[in-house]
Amino acid sequence: MTSRNVRPGCATDRTRRYELTEGAGVARKCRDVTQQALTDWFGAAGGPGRIAAEDALLLVSELVTNAFAHGGAPYELRLDRTDGRLWVQVSDTNPRRPRPRGPHHAERSSGHGLYLMGRLSAAWGSVPRGRGKAVWFAVEVPPGVRQP
Repeated sequence: MTSRNVRPGCATDRTRRYELTEGAGVARKCRDVTQQALTDWFGAAGGPGRIAAEDALLLVSELVTNAFAHGGAPYELRLDRTDGRLWVQVSDTNPRRPRPRGPHHAERSSGHGLYLMGRLSAAWGSVPRGRGKAVWFAVEVPPGVRQP
């Protein structure tokens, strides 16, 4: 599922790229295309695979939402499959690296994205890009989940 604000770009058997533009529902549409990639690459998730998929979808929402709120204009979602991991990155036009506001406090109404990134991903970080930066994370795919 794509739309005018989430358009497919390069696609291979191990990579999918989507061009992002502003508009309503971009985070939801990014979750939808990520869910489709997870299903295509790893099959229907059950048990531990379902938890990894749900974590990945939550983190995609966080990355896209944070890119709009703090990163200037997000312009690309990239999904990569490697043996045992799903790698996700969102590129935006702001070169500033993401930093937590301070210690995590559960009672806050916002500011949980980087805390969740640290808790739910196998690894995360950011790298400079010509137009800003890419924030990325990796989620482990449990053994036994089908990998084509």
